[in-house]
Amino acid sequence: MSRAGHVTVGRYAPPAAARELVAVSADGSRLHVEVHGAEGAPAVVLSHGWTCSTAFWAAQIRDLARDHRVVAYDQRGHGRSPAAAAYGTTALADDLAAVLKAALAPGERAVVAGHSMGGMTVMAAAGRPEFAEHAAAALLCSTGSSRLVAEATVLPLRAGRARTRTTRAVLGSRAPLGPVTPVARAVLKYATMGPGSAPDRVEACARIVHACPAGVRHAWSEVLAGLDLDAELARLTVPTAVIAGRDDRLTPVVHARRLAVALPNCVGLTELTGMGHMTPVEAPEAVTRAVRELTGRYLPAAPDASAASVASASSAVSASSDAEKEKTA
Repeated sequence: MSRAGHVTVGRYAPPAAARELVAVSADGSRLHVEVHGAEGAPAVVLSHGWTCSTAFWAAQIRDLARDHRVVAYDQRGHGRSPAAAAYGTTALADDLAAVLKAALAPGERAVVAGHSMGGMTVMAAAGRPEFAEHAAAALLCSTGSSRLVAEATVLPLRAGRARTRTTRAVLGSRAPLGPVTPVARAVLKYATMGPGSAPDRVEACARIVHACPAGVRHAWSEVLAGLDLDAELARLTVPTAVIAGRDDRLTPVVHARRLAVALPNCVGLTELTGMGHMTPVEAPEAVTRAVRELTGRYLPAAPDASAASVASASSAVSASSDAEKEKTA
């Protein structure tokens, strides 16, 4: 599938992969996988959310690929992965297991990061042998394990059955989203991003979301509406960090707080002031920094990494941290 719908310049334009491969899931579904960065560098696996694609991780890939090997894949039906016959949490787990097996060497460990439905993918796969073999640590970004529709606040209505029913109907609409117009940008920004999100970030998210086929969007919305991964969450025993925006309307910050309490091995909860649901795009420095902290703590450094490259990465992380403090102050 072409990337023509995505932005083509700037930090949110999808970078070219060093190589591409196809992972075949348990039911035969084929998944588009990209590998960025040098072979032998510490590995990171990125799993995107509902209606998104590998392009959603553009800022993280550009930064991390300087000294990591970054694996990103399109969830079934998204991006360049074809639509499938089956959608569900079992499929999410099967797909991540297939990607880990295809992209990593036997026994190779990685930090696995998931945003929104990608975080749910990490939870769903936590009990799989492939996850146990390959996951050294995890990052759950703007996600939840259950009660997604009931607790979403995308509609300004009082909590209750009426809001839940209406929210499910809106999020599960089969109607095509159409072209990215000023009205479409405004709606998407209100529903998924913080009020201060810059126009280029809104544009990047809008183009990615509008590229998702309506049928795929609807099929996955039905899965998310009935999501219950609380039991699977208890199996996520690797060191896991949680990050969320305090202005998230799709998965309000109560989900992140609940995850932090329920996780067997939570190593930190970060709440980003003024940020909404699209944290990897809204707060790229904070999300990248969280990944770097996990790789630094739980993965060995690349054997051929020079002191100069390590110093360069440290300087970049420090600069990103300063910028993030200024932005959220």
